[in-house]
Amino acid sequence: MSRKKIALVAHDHKKQELLSWVNNHLDIMKQCDIVATGTTGGLIVQHTGLPVTRLKSGPLGGDQQIGALIAEEQLDTLFFFWDPMNAAPHDPDVKALLRLCSVWNVSVACNVATADLLVSSPHFLSDDYRAVRPQY
Repeated sequence: MSRKKIALVAHDHKKQELLSWVNNHLDIMKQCDIVATGTTGGLIVQHTGLPVTRLKSGPLGGDQQIGALIAEEQLDTLFFFWDPMNAAPHDPDVKALLRLCSVWNVSVACNVATADLLVSSPHFLSDDYRAVRPQY
């Protein structure tokens, strides 16, 4: 069984929400290869002990590094708890990241409800399901 590669990202006001969500789904997270932006990744390691490949902080290029993983078909799912109530200086990077998920048909969850639905799907950890990637 191949491991799913997922990315975990959270804006400052959503980091605690993402940490709680990860802890609620720890058994599933243990079965995935996790990449995360810098600060979020550090918090996940500190509070869960999960192994995490830490990229740069989002505003310093981490969002773009995740975007590159998507474009290179190296990411299965993005969990991006972004804060719609607070503008971030790197909003264009956020929009580009979400756009790439649509372009490359990568599943993305931006809130707890959608994240719960994704990981509760029988397809989430299954080798039988692979999202169809478009041919451009």
